[in-house]
Amino acid sequence: MSELRWNPVLEEWVVTATHRQDRTYKPPDGFCPLCPTRNGDFPTEVPAADYEIVVFENKYPSFRRDPCVPAVLGTELQPIAPSQGVCEVVLYTDDHHATFADLSVDRIANLVDVWADRYEELGALSYVRYVLIFENKGDCVGVTLHHPHGQIYAFPFIPPRVAKELESSSKYAAAKGRCMFCDLLAEELSDGRRVVAENADFAAFIPFSARYPYEVHVMPKQHRESIAQLSRPERRGLARILSTVTRGYDSLFDFSFPYMMIAHQAPTDGGQYGHYHLHFEFYPPHRTAAKMKYLAGCESGGGTFINDTLPEETAEELRAAIGRACARTGARSGADDVAGINGTAEAAGSGGGPGGCGA
Repeated sequence: MSELRWNPVLEEWVVTATHRQDRTYKPPDGFCPLCPTRNGDFPTEVPAADYEIVVFENKYPSFRRDPCVPAVLGTELQPIAPSQGVCEVVLYTDDHHATFADLSVDRIANLVDVWADRYEELGALSYVRYVLIFENKGDCVGVTLHHPHGQIYAFPFIPPRVAKELESSSKYAAAKGRCMFCDLLAEELSDGRRVVAENADFAAFIPFSARYPYEVHVMPKQHRESIAQLSRPERRGLARILSTVTRGYDSLFDFSFPYMMIAHQAPTDGGQYGHYHLHFEFYPPHRTAAKMKYLAGCESGGGTFINDTLPEETAEELRAAIGRACARTGARSGADDVAGINGTAEAAGSGGGPGGCGA
């Protein structure tokens, strides 16, 4: 059973999806449903001996193409609606023990193409208003299958956090005649203290008002509303900087760093969103190697985040971690994506365009 229930107090939809209680939960080795199906092995979701990238519809979706009739009747104050939409799983690799940070830049560039394809195809459905691309990594963020994968939710409404960004950026554009995100990026690059990585097409930084200690936003330098608008060089630039950031995360405390990665891009409801700007947001739950950033009373009950760190200091730590990660991979024979304290890409050697840890 899956349905939408309206919260009139917060003016937002809540999705109930009771069948998800039965989804696969941390299966033992040899029984991962996302691995290839090899001769004589446990049959999985992928009937092939190997693969590169696979997309299929989630067996335990929050939204359905043909949703069930809601379990109860709504009221005028508290309406209810069918949860019509699509939920997909995106498998990054057939290597069960890999993570996003282990992927080659070529593989990530192919993944960016897949994201663009799914954004356009799902967004073209008449009942889809927003396509949310994301990855949950790590037990502490609720991952139930450890095989490297992401997800895509095609929403029948615009999620509230994105809706707030759309509202604020629309107001800014009306008042200033400019893109708020372009101005934010220009300010971050000019200041430089919070920039952690940069290449010709993208920059990554810990926001001035970061909610998580090591929260990172990745933004294209040119104004783009969605992944689908990125040029071929920009798609590779995105792949490089995502590789750089995730490798840096793993180097920060020398373990595989958990996070949530979310792509924020324009809705697909036919509206005009020239004021909006594509960006990726990373929310890592660790505030130290051994301590977590929990969403406690103030965050969950009051809606106000308390950050126990200074973004300028955590950015310096993450820059250093990215430098270590790049040095270990031997990727610094040319210019790379590591940002210096002044926010510009450091060139370690000569020749070549901007690269990255995984280039």
